Amino acid sequence: MSPQLVIFAGGVSAEREVSLRSGEALRTSLSARHDTRLLVLSESSLPSGLDPSRHVIVPVLHGTFGEDGQLQALLEEAGFCYAGCDAAASRLCFDKSATKDVVSRAGVRVCPDVRFHDGVRPDPRDVIARLGSELIVKPSCQGSSVGLSVVSGLDELRTKLGTCTQGEWLIETRVSGRELTIGILDGKPQGIIEIRPKSGIYDYTSKYTAGATEYLAPEDLPPAAVDKVEAYAAMAFRACGARDFSRADFILPPGGDPVFLEINTLPGLTATSLMPKSALRRGLNFDQLADALVAPALARWKQRHGIREIS
Repeated sequence: MSPQLVIFAGGVSAEREVSLRSGEALRTSLSARHDTRLLVLSESSLPSGLDPSRHVIVPVLHGTFGEDGQLQALLEEAGFCYAGCDAAASRLCFDKSATKDVVSRAGVRVCPDVRFHDGVRPDPRDVIARLGSELIVKPSCQGSSVGLSVVSGLDELRTKLGTCTQGEWLIETRVSGRELTIGILDGKPQGIIEIRPKSGIYDYTSKYTAGATEYLAPEDLPPAAVDKVEAYAAMAFRACGARDFSRADFILPPGGDPVFLEINTLPGLTATSLMPKSALRRGLNFDQLADALVAPALARWKQRHGIREIS
């Protein structure tokens, strides 16, 4: 007896199109080996007609009502087994500021920042005095680099702050170095991927425009840096209470320790996405990765229903 895998894609966030592509890629892969269907969501609620005794949910909803814990809370209340982080970890990791606090306490290096919310903007002179003149400004609770801006100097910062009207915002020192990302499966770090956007900024356009970014499997990273990225990724995963899978992003300054940027609980699974590239460095092709993503949820469903594997 096996449940049907129901993939949730689409959603209500700015990342809807990316989610649709992720969902279709996952459906194509999983349907070759599992009873699988894809449901496209267009509102912040659970679809009708689903049964926790017959269905395991595989969310690939990016952004709001996908990664922020709302969907996961509804699934838990309704008694569904599902893939990925639980509601508490999803809520935490969706908030970049809260995540930085948690992983920093666990011993992971983070960059300095200034935080503000709901249009109560900090004095730009004070920000530059604390963080320097090269800065990153981004929403605390968005994915896929939606809303991210690179600013340089007082005038640019003042202009950018004038556009930050609602929500939680984060200003960080822009750390120069090599941008790295690493997938995590069941708490185990996968391969490191280096990101080289041709524009110099890894924003939404660079992420999802074919040919806009180079993705490299770097062979020249110092062994100590590789060890530290892997260790920091695993530490962040544990500190945030993550489960099943995630992806963590870092900057590696010249001659320095890696700096944690964020952890993504529902990483993209498109043709240009980073999680599949990271898993491939550990020898997992896309089909093998897809199976690894859903295996823990299937195991939880079987355990709940008292089904034992026959070896």
